[in-house]
Amino acid sequence: MPTRDSPDPAGALADVLADPFLSQRVVHSERIPARPASRGEVAAPLSPAVSAALSQAGIDTLWSHQAAAIDEVRRGRSVVVATGTASGKSLAYLVPVLEELLTDRTGTALAVFPTKALARDQLRRLRGLAGPAVAAAVVDGDTPREERSWARKHARVVFTNPDMLHQTILPNHNRWSRFLGRLSLVAIDEVHTLRGVFGSHVAHVVARLRRLATHYGAAPTFVCTTATLGNPRELAAGLTGVPVHAVTVDGGPRPERLVALWNPPLVDPEAGVRQSPVSEAGRLLARLVDSGLQTLVFTRSRRAAEMVAITARDDLSRDARAGVVAYRGGYLPDERRDIEDGLGSGRLRGVAATNALELGMDVCGLDVVVMCGFPGTVASFRQQLGRAGRTDRSAGAVLIAGQDQLDQWYLAHPGDLFGRTPEAAVICPQNPSIDEPHLACAAAELPLRRREPSLGDDMDVRPAQLLADGTLAMRRRRLHYVGRAPARFVPLRSSSPDSVRILDDDRDTLIGTVEAASACRIVHPGAIYLHQGESWLVRDLDLEDNVARAVRFDCDYFTEPRTRSSLEVISEDEHVCLGDSGTTMGLGTVEVTSQVVGFRMRLHDAPEATGPRRSPMERLDLPPQHLVTRAFWFAVPPDCFDGAGVDATRVPGTVHACEHTGIGILPRFAICDRWDLGGLSTPVHEHTGTATWFIYDGYPGGAGLAEAGFTRGLDHVLATWEVIDACGCATGCPGCVQSPKCGNWNEPLDKDGAAALLAVILGQPASRAAASLAAASA
Repeated sequence: MPTRDSPDPAGALADVLADPFLSQRVVHSERIPARPASRGEVAAPLSPAVSAALSQAGIDTLWSHQAAAIDEVRRGRSVVVATGTASGKSLAYLVPVLEELLTDRTGTALAVFPTKALARDQLRRLRGLAGPAVAAAVVDGDTPREERSWARKHARVVFTNPDMLHQTILPNHNRWSRFLGRLSLVAIDEVHTLRGVFGSHVAHVVARLRRLATHYGAAPTFVCTTATLGNPRELAAGLTGVPVHAVTVDGGPRPERLVALWNPPLVDPEAGVRQSPVSEAGRLLARLVDSGLQTLVFTRSRRAAEMVAITARDDLSRDARAGVVAYRGGYLPDERRDIEDGLGSGRLRGVAATNALELGMDVCGLDVVVMCGFPGTVASFRQQLGRAGRTDRSAGAVLIAGQDQLDQWYLAHPGDLFGRTPEAAVICPQNPSIDEPHLACAAAELPLRRREPSLGDDMDVRPAQLLADGTLAMRRRRLHYVGRAPARFVPLRSSSPDSVRILDDDRDTLIGTVEAASACRIVHPGAIYLHQGESWLVRDLDLEDNVARAVRFDCDYFTEPRTRSSLEVISEDEHVCLGDSGTTMGLGTVEVTSQVVGFRMRLHDAPEATGPRRSPMERLDLPPQHLVTRAFWFAVPPDCFDGAGVDATRVPGTVHACEHTGIGILPRFAICDRWDLGGLSTPVHEHTGTATWFIYDGYPGGAGLAEAGFTRGLDHVLATWEVIDACGCATGCPGCVQSPKCGNWNEPLDKDGAAALLAVILGQPASRAAASLAAASA
């Protein structure tokens, strides 16, 4: 039986998957060959002190991408390093920092990480290189006041996160003047996570940082690191506001890897319902652990991580159970470190973790990684894949597909998963809902001048609304903020400053928050709200005080809101024709009006397609919500429906199905989640005069997703058609046209109509759906 010292985990994984019971689930296997390291030399030798520090840490040579990035930083050029997991990207900033610390220079460095755990890991690594007495500190929400004071006065290197930079360091810049005035390098780690609304906010935070550094006489160089992306230079330049050189050729070694794509078996072939990927992952984890393979399972939720671990332990012997745990949110740093140490030492043989925690993990070199559901993007897939394998031994990985469109797409197109360029990450810092609050923050830090190079153009125009509502006031030719500390009212993960607090009604303590725009849908009276795996029953929602009250409530059901929506096109910016069908695609600003009118309860174990046990709708009296955002849309003329054999009675279900699948597949083209998007379809829309489906950003002002979808419009329609046409279900399932967030409860949906219509739009030959429609008409 293979052990941790076995030379071939990939071979052992192949043996496990060869079991007849499991082999029928594997739809594709990909063997990725090993790649030797490509070593590099820096243009000018490292100082003896830096070389000695690296050698003591076991680093005797640099890989080519590390050397290339260090050379760029030494020239004073900002750089982004976009290479694989465990490729040593952090040396691109750690070596320049060491050169500052171990020479007579006096410069300071700021390192920004998306999580507290990563910041503290890198501080430990720096101390391991430069010695425990190095003048470096972590400054985050957990840092005691006296340690913050020491960092301001003495630190040469500060490790922090975007929120701390935004709400504490920049607003108190006068107390950080020593540090900011000497700032020579800014490192921003894991920039692939800085996308959408969050990334747009961070771009403004970095612009404010550059402005203050300039004010105190500094001009820092930026070093960004990221997983492989479709647009690393564009993203890094957008985040930093400076020209950036991209280093994208990975010189690190890569072990041989066997990757298996696994589709859970159908439990209802006609309805397209498959076995739960969670139970499949738990049983597979037990088999792998029993075969001596140390395995990490990534899941989409904390509850799923717990269930995977429980299922695996149930299938293992008593002695083996202790080596399988769940790694979830809420752990203390010491508990997290104990799990990481257990993986490193081999004491733990199987761990189930959430995708969200992947960023906070210092774990590599495992035998096998299992992904319980596609992690959302090709970039994340490859990032998680990189957790398996060491340079001296092979590794394995298994992707267990979920039910939704994107998972099933990649199982049907494995070449796309392994061969394509990863998705682009988009930001939209020009969104007024994001731009204006940060202009106010900048004005509070230093009054705004007519020209502010760090903050961008149009300073004569952009502050106009802030002047009109009294947020800013003109004094001595400068714009001053009227008030104090605006940063604390500007959340970085939302494009709206308004949020609803969710309180424990029994203890009057805070459970969590939701955006005000989503409150009616998520925490309406009677809703089941999930927080860290626990169910809460919402008793009351007060929209005047922005408070929802809930109590702990154990139940076997969840709630689905019913919404009534309309959409008005405010402006159309672009307009193109798709082929010769007469179908047009538009891009513009829209206002979406939605009202939650009721909800129903559904059992967890009753999927939509099998006729779930569910309650009748309970009506609600809640006010309509308005969202001004960005959208792209498809307007289809009547001739296309005639050509597809879709009569007027089937048009609503046909365009509704196109909308759902289009939303589900859009993350293939831009790094996002379907929950970042919204949609609406109608047989006739007043703006287009014909049947139309819209896909819009789910955030006020937009986050760049509509623009990304419009740019890839024809590819998007083709992928939408392929998902629907290839699905083997009878009338529609979560793998093709159903949506878990549909406000109309997936009614009506016409799968065959959608496939036939999209084929006509694309000029494709008659499909299976068209034949079904013809047979139905006959």
